[in-house]
Amino acid sequence: MGVTMIKACLNGTRRAGDHPALPLTPLELAEAAREAREAGAAAVHMHPRDEAGSESLSAVHVGAAVRAVRRACPGLPVGVSTGLWISGGDVEARREAVGGWAALPAEDRPDFASVNLSEPGFSDLWHDLRRLGVGVEAGVWSVDDADALASTGLECVRVLVEIIGGSADTAVSRAHAVLGRLDELSVPGPRLLHGEEGPAWILVDEAGQLGLATRIGLEDVLHSPVGDPVDGNADLVRLALARRV
Repeated sequence: MGVTMIKACLNGTRRAGDHPALPLTPLELAEAAREAREAGAAAVHMHPRDEAGSESLSAVHVGAAVRAVRRACPGLPVGVSTGLWISGGDVEARREAVGGWAALPAEDRPDFASVNLSEPGFSDLWHDLRRLGVGVEAGVWSVDDADALASTGLECVRVLVEIIGGSADTAVSRAHAVLGRLDELSVPGPRLLHGEEGPAWILVDEAGQLGLATRIGLEDVLHSPVGDPVDGNADLVRLALARRV
């Protein structure tokens, strides 16, 4: 069937030095997004950074990253993370930081933001983002997260079925458990399936078999399906597209 869409995840929690092409600054993110789009990515996801290179939810840093990508890639959907670790696990600090995006012009706000259902405070954050005109991608890592999402009745741009950690040998079965539960509960929204590190390419292939969207990029994996080094995000996108069923 083939994947329906590939989103490039440009940097994630990686640190400077993890890969020569890891984009951290707004200009680096813009260039990486442009190259990923040319390679076939239909959207990008990124973790904006502060001046020291640390992940940030500040309006200053989020706005600068989004603005740079939009200028380089007009019309490309742009998303960011709201991972609770970025605020040091402080739910209210995260909510305050995201609330600060209200000061940004609409064009400097992301199109969507991922919200992890396993993190406390996800429901309030979800409503805050919608009031800002930012779509929500629901980060579902487990069957319990699928149950939590169903119980809210909230609708989202996409349901991210994220198989994080664990053995590559069980990645597909865990993915099917989550996808099956979402369907059983009639949770609305298109599904995007992906993994990180060892299971990353396995789940790109599984997304293709199932006709789902997927994502790939330096956030998720630093090597090709056969273990070779890659040049960067665009290289990973090209490799993923080449594996379409």
